[in-house]
Amino acid sequence: MEKIKAFLIKKDAVPSLRRYGIDAMAAMAQGLFCTLLLGTILNTLGHQLGIGFLNREWVCIAGKGFTIGAIACAMAGPAMAVAIGNALKAPGMVLFTLVPVGYATNALGGAGGPFAVYVVAILAAEAGKLVSKETRIDILVTPLVTLLTGLLLAGWIAAPIGAGASSLGRIIMWGTQLQPFLMGILVAVVVGIALTLPISSAAICAGLGLTGLAGGAALAGCCAQMVGFATMSFRENRWGGLVSQGIGTSMLQMGNIVRNPRIALPPILTSVITGPLATCLFHLEMNGEAVNSGMGTCGLCGPIGVWTGWVEPSASALAAGAQAIVPGAFEWTSLLLVSVVLPALICPLIALPLRRIGWIRPGDMKL
Repeated sequence: MEKIKAFLIKKDAVPSLRRYGIDAMAAMAQGLFCTLLLGTILNTLGHQLGIGFLNREWVCIAGKGFTIGAIACAMAGPAMAVAIGNALKAPGMVLFTLVPVGYATNALGGAGGPFAVYVVAILAAEAGKLVSKETRIDILVTPLVTLLTGLLLAGWIAAPIGAGASSLGRIIMWGTQLQPFLMGILVAVVVGIALTLPISSAAICAGLGLTGLAGGAALAGCCAQMVGFATMSFRENRWGGLVSQGIGTSMLQMGNIVRNPRIALPPILTSVITGPLATCLFHLEMNGEAVNSGMGTCGLCGPIGVWTGWVEPSASALAAGAQAIVPGAFEWTSLLLVSVVLPALICPLIALPLRRIGWIRPGDMKL
């Protein structure tokens, strides 16, 4: 047993919650951002603004033409797998071999493909790392073990994992339609907390395929955290903190939350308010790519996702019954209120009495 443990340490393949539950999942979200999310934005900009080079089909594969955005979207599986392998410090030959593994797994996983890629890429990367540089024919053994492990696992478990994640996402969306008030609170709070914790809310939403009202509630929760922390801590962090948290990430506050968990209360309570407002009053739906539901105001991806969902719903949203709409004043006002205005007003107000009773002290949120 000690020899096995020492070997795993040598190969940097010791299982841990941080490596698999935090680092790998965050990397998966980055892979999604650089392909699926970016490609969707480019496609929407091309269609809505009539930008010629974005609408042009640059390459034809098997008789199908691809725009720049479409190419980016098609590479989501490989990008996620390579990002996960990189987070796990996989050597070069393992990383390169994860490209076909990610592509096949994402395709076999269907709507729940991101979660399938997450599981398979971790197992394939770790298998490749275990044999890397252990033989004199490493150039054959390492990619072969990585490829066979990944593709065999993909053929075996990708479809069930994808179907399971997709089914869970549908249950959440169905529950939100049935009980928009309670589920609006639950989804907003849980996804919002996940965004600020060192785990990936974007990856969770993408894996579950959260769109529609549930996606809108998730967006509300994420914006409550990001905009809430940014405005609530303005007196400590000024404009730099406002931008870095409001458009960057509220995860910057994690060290302060560990030192004083009470500073997390105002953003959470804000999401308790804005979540059901999004579902019950504004009927805000996220029908863009599901990854946007967990992005909040990070790079304005959440609001942009709502816009892309209005004009060109994603495949998963269309499957759930979404339709393209022409947004009017109500839709734009609702998006602005839920994403920015309400969190910016409510969160600092909730923080005021907590400051007065000493639960939040000066400097507690200093970055």
